[in-house]
Amino acid sequence: MSASAEGRRAATPPAGGGAGPRSTGPPAGERYGRGAAILSVGIGVTGLVTYAYFSLASYALSPAEYGGITLLWSAVFITVAILYRPVEQLLSRTIADRDARGLAGTRPMRIAATIQLGLGLVFAGAALVFRDPLRDDLLGGSPTLYWVLIVAVLAYAASYFARGFLAGHGRFGLYGGLVLAESISRCLFALAVVIGIASGQATVALGIAAAPIVSLAVVPWALGRRLRRAEGAGTAAAAIALEATEAAEPRAEGTSPESEFTLSHGGGFAAAVLVVMLAEQTFINAGPLLVMATEGAEGAALAGFAFNVLLVARAPLQLFQAVQTSILPHLTRLRAGGESDPFRRSINLTLAAIAAFAALVALVMLALGPALMGLFFGGDFAYVRTGLVLVAVGMGLYLAAATLNQAALARAQARAAALCWSVAAAAFVAFLVGVRFDDRVLQVEIAFVGGAALLCALLAALYRRGERPRGLSAR
Repeated sequence: MSASAEGRRAATPPAGGGAGPRSTGPPAGERYGRGAAILSVGIGVTGLVTYAYFSLASYALSPAEYGGITLLWSAVFITVAILYRPVEQLLSRTIADRDARGLAGTRPMRIAATIQLGLGLVFAGAALVFRDPLRDDLLGGSPTLYWVLIVAVLAYAASYFARGFLAGHGRFGLYGGLVLAESISRCLFALAVVIGIASGQATVALGIAAAPIVSLAVVPWALGRRLRRAEGAGTAAAAIALEATEAAEPRAEGTSPESEFTLSHGGGFAAAVLVVMLAEQTFINAGPLLVMATEGAEGAALAGFAFNVLLVARAPLQLFQAVQTSILPHLTRLRAGGESDPFRRSINLTLAAIAAFAALVALVMLALGPALMGLFFGGDFAYVRTGLVLVAVGMGLYLAAATLNQAALARAQARAAALCWSVAAAAFVAFLVGVRFDDRVLQVEIAFVGGAALLCALLAALYRRGERPRGLSAR
């Protein structure tokens, strides 16, 4: 047998669609549950540290300076979520799929890095072209905040690439360590101003740029383990040689087309997920922004009120990132191995947990919602019990839709999922713009629950369509 034949044999999954040589370790369900638990703790602590950052910043700065920090924060994180999460999901899914099939090689990493670099360059070019409106209109004329925006967004390109790499390889402990190191390092800049080591808005803002750079300290740990694994299997050069063999030789009969990862394939997936991210930001942010734009003098106050109401949905969405991050590679591995029953069971258990959580939140909002919101946020607005319950129901539907979206991504249905998100987001905005309620906050609440219900129904239909056998496993 030739060396190339041996390499191809090592890269081909065993008959029956089972996992390849790398599918060792705990059962898939146990890995998923443990990964979700680890990430939930890490992201939960990260959320608390992030709140501490804003609390310290509010004490350290004047109201105007603190407002600049919140605007900078929003600009950075809306941008990176839209631009870079697609590549994170692309890496997570592709690495998990190839790992389950026993395929080696660095081509997916290079292609994902090319896409991420391209997105970063597009942002840098746009930020330089629109320098004046970004600096003067958005960031109050501060050159420091403008350059922090650019550095932070570009640094997050590497951070999100690392997140996708870690999630794809199931390194959820290091993933949690990365986001925790990011939040702690950012918080230290605000703490330095509070205790007098440093001073001013610029120092607090620098934490936003430094955090993603510091968080990359976990990457050598992951790479060190990967290199050790490569040495145990042969050498890293052998893996690259195998990839070259795969590219040069015709594809063996029965090999999954998805193993032939190309720039077109990766770019198409990332573009579809980018559409999903745009729709996601529309659901979360469009309501308060439209209220502010259409309500004249009272717009800003009403927008703040609507923002507070939607926090009933925002806070669980933050924690749900742990489930989203861990379930995509989990489902991808199950699909690559042809394990349809565990795939279905994982989705059903996640949906059941979401339903129970949403019901609990709705009951709390029904019983104590107005009192709790008044206690947490104060102000002169009266929080309406019915509206809070509506948002809690919408939150449950939205989380269910997000779960079904990960199932669609695992099944290579990214374009169809993006279409579902686009239709639901367009309907959401059309209801807010085309219909006029006297109570604009109630309109935002109804739009959110209605849009989430439509999105959930569309993705559920896509999920049921994907239940039909598709002949995706190598046999």
